[in-house]
Formats: sequence, C-alpha cells, structure tokens
Amino acid sequence: MEENTELFPKMFTWLFIGLLLTFTSGYALYMNQSLLLRLLSSTSLIVIVVVELVIAFVLGIRIQKMNPMTTKILYIIYCLITGITFSSIFIAYEVSSIISIFLITSIIFAALALYGYKTKRDLTNVGTILLFALIGILLAGVVNIFLQNTMFDIVLTSLGVLIFIGYIAYDVQKVKYLVTYVGEEKAAVYGAFSLYLDFINLFIRLIQLFGKRND
Repeated sequence: MEENTELFPKMFTWLFIGLLLTFTSGYALYMNQSLLLRLLSSTSLIVIVVVELVIAFVLGIRIQKMNPMTTKILYIIYCLITGITFSSIFIAYEVSSIISIFLITSIIFAALALYGYKTKRDLTNVGTILLFALIGILLAGVVNIFLQNTMFDIVLTSLGVLIFIGYIAYDVQKVKYLVTYVGEEKAAVYGAFSLYLDFINLFIRLIQLFGKRND
C-alpha cells in the first residue's frame, strides 16, 4: 500500500480540533450552571443523544458519497454537542483529576496509535472481536442497571478500557485502507471521528475508575 504522508497529520489535526471543542464547550457550560441544567434535562438529553446517533450513522454509511465540507461540519457539530454531556464530568470530578486522567489517556492513546500506524499485522479480525466485545459489555451494562452491582460495574468499565485501547490501534490502521475509497480529506475527518470516539470513551472509563470526585 502506498504511504500517504498528508493523511495522518490532517487526521490528528482534526482529532485535536474535536477534542478541543468538546473540552472547551464542556467547561464553558460548566461555568454557566443555569444553562447547563436546562441542557441536561431529560428532554434535552434525549434530543442530544438522537442527534449524536444520527450523525454517527450518517457518517458511517454516507461517507463515500458525502461532500468533504459536509463531513467536516457534521464532525464539528458532533464534538460541540458531546461537550454538553461532557460538561457533567466537570461537575462530578475535580479539575486536577480531569487534567491528570486526560494526560494519562493521551499517553495511552499515543502509544496505541503509533502501534496501529507501524504494525504490519492485519487487525481486521481484531476489529470484529472488539465489536462483539463492545456489544457484550453494553448489554451487560443494561442488565446491571437493574442489578446495581458495583463490582460488576467496575469489571465492565475495566473491560471497556481494554476494548477502546484495542480500537485505537484498529482505527488508525483502518484509515490507511479507507483513504483509497473516500479520498484524503474525508478519510482524515472520518478517521479523526473514529479516534475521537475512542479517546472520549477511554477517557470516561479511566476517570470512572481512577478519577477523584468532588465532595
């Protein structure tokens, strides 16, 4: 496969933009408690989740036919909307803890992204295993809503860490193949979107396990 030297710098630039938008908008909402409470109402949350799911679905199935600018706009909207739900992190956990977990997540992410970029091993089968594992922990999580078992929740969260660590390497390698079908611009944004989801999910699970909550 011919190496695309421009793809990965663009992809990681878009990833940085997405994470910056989410953390900045989340913190800004945290500083505006009245607006935050309205946005985090049950009705608003349903709308937010539906919009996120629609954007993820559209990006997943329409990426080949989509205009590159539309791809970028949807990505930015997704990251901003995620900032609304992400603002609850600033309420639940100390800022110093958020920063330290963010740095730990970044180090883990960088190591696995480098592996996914450098490895010659085909990770396609790994992706299938990760998908079934993710579905499994999501279903188990639904069951645990009724069981309310703290230890079971810790186990599921720990498994989630391992799954999204695996997804980082898988998604980095996948974008090498994607660029052939959708072009550099769209592959960079879609790759950033996939890695953005990996980063956010890994961060959330790590802070659930190790974060220091506000009193």
